Amino acid sequence: MRNRWFVLKFLLGIFLILFVILYPMLISIYVFLPLFIGFAGWSLLRGIDGAGLGYILIPLIYLINLEINLSLPLMMVVFATLLYYLTLYERVLVFKKCRVCVAVLSVVLIDLYYLGSLLMYDLLMDTSSIVIDKLLWYSLFADIFMAVL
Repeated sequence: MRNRWFVLKFLLGIFLILFVILYPMLISIYVFLPLFIGFAGWSLLRGIDGAGLGYILIPLIYLINLEINLSLPLMMVVFATLLYYLTLYERVLVFKKCRVCVAVLSVVLIDLYYLGSLLMYDLLMDTSSIVIDKLLWYSLFADIFMAVL
């Protein structure tokens, strides 16, 4: 039984590493895939709250890989997540008994913080790095779905 648990954990770790490395490349090819920015930010927040070092390193690697493959401003997701953590996260923890509520609110607010920071970046640098359309809403709903799971 113990050997089976080790194999299952090992396979899950391999899948997670492959997902973190390959999924951002797939997003750059197939634009209809969701970004999972909010979910990765929420995982990063769980790591900051003490869930473990893996909850910090894996989302950081995913987010940096995502920003490199999509040519977005580097580390903006991390800064948006940390800004959310410093400003609103303690207020969201009022719903501590409802873990799904905390997860969904955190994912939505991290996505909104990131969208606001990207729009501010576009305004200040006079660029156009994001287009607000239905694909952005699809990505937000996919983020929420992953947070509920």
